[in-house]
Amino acid sequence: MDDQQLSKLGWKSCFSGQLTELEERTAFPVRVGSHFGSRVLCLTGKDEITLSIEQLEDCGELAVGDWLLLDNETRRGARRLPRESLISRKAAGVKSQTQLIAANVDTLFIVCSCNHDFNLSRLERYLALASESRVIPIVVLTKADLCEDRDAFRQQVLQLQSGLIVETVDARVRDDMEPLSYWCRSGQTVALVGSSGAGKSTLAMSLGAAPISTQGIREDDSKGRHTTTVRSIHCISAGGVLIDTPGMRELQLVDCEEGVAEVFDEIVALAQGCQFRDCSHQSEPGCAIAEAILRGELDARRLRNYQKLQAEQARNTQTLHERRKQDKKLGHFYRATLLANQKRKY
Repeated sequence: MDDQQLSKLGWKSCFSGQLTELEERTAFPVRVGSHFGSRVLCLTGKDEITLSIEQLEDCGELAVGDWLLLDNETRRGARRLPRESLISRKAAGVKSQTQLIAANVDTLFIVCSCNHDFNLSRLERYLALASESRVIPIVVLTKADLCEDRDAFRQQVLQLQSGLIVETVDARVRDDMEPLSYWCRSGQTVALVGSSGAGKSTLAMSLGAAPISTQGIREDDSKGRHTTTVRSIHCISAGGVLIDTPGMRELQLVDCEEGVAEVFDEIVALAQGCQFRDCSHQSEPGCAIAEAILRGELDARRLRNYQKLQAEQARNTQTLHERRKQDKKLGHFYRATLLANQKRKY
């Protein structure tokens, strides 16, 4: 095991400390670099290994950024190392499933451009996802060259969460990119998320990632086609690694109650002062939140988005848990049927 080569991929002591003495002798670690459905690209720091899902079945459900142990002789997956962080969402569409976005991420660059793509409510959604995933969020406002007052955009975003770091950049200007280099240093893993056409691919290439296939954005609404089609890991100039993700047209939250509460912590605190515990913050007497809105201390848009995200994550979480419960019952039924058939044979 070459720790120096692995460190280029984000290998840390928290991972090496999980290996047993036997595993150090009989297995070697790899990082999931990309996932192509039935095939998985694994990185060693020196080489790339493409394996089938069947060869990695003992590692469970995989996300780009996962660390796996492969057997020295067979190169089959032995196990997946416990994750330091996991970013996930409800799968797009009507399916009651969770989609894994990236694992073992240290910092999440939430990319939004200074044009029609700029949307405070969407940024709050990404911030809730970052808080729930226990990763550091950095909002990166791109295409600053296209707006007259870049600081006006930045000031709006700074109001969304206390202590939030916001960088406004023209990704083609080196000085603009310099503040991001700290988060991209050796041993660090950064993930990019944002809408299609927000400038993620340009940002990734400016950070030193290999060229990423891009398509132009439509001028009428500043929206782009999905310029990145798969999640993938790239080594970057500052020494860290970057996980690029496809543009998201839909980001549904699931199992995100704490994340939503942390992003809207001032609303949660104000609610403690409402006269009624089940106050809906609409027209009830003694509503501390309604009073704060009237005094101009709280934006009504922010309350609406808090209630929307709170209801959305609760609904999706309940639906997902019901699906898991049904799958578990179905599994018990199949096993019981199989056992009964085996008994009949004998």
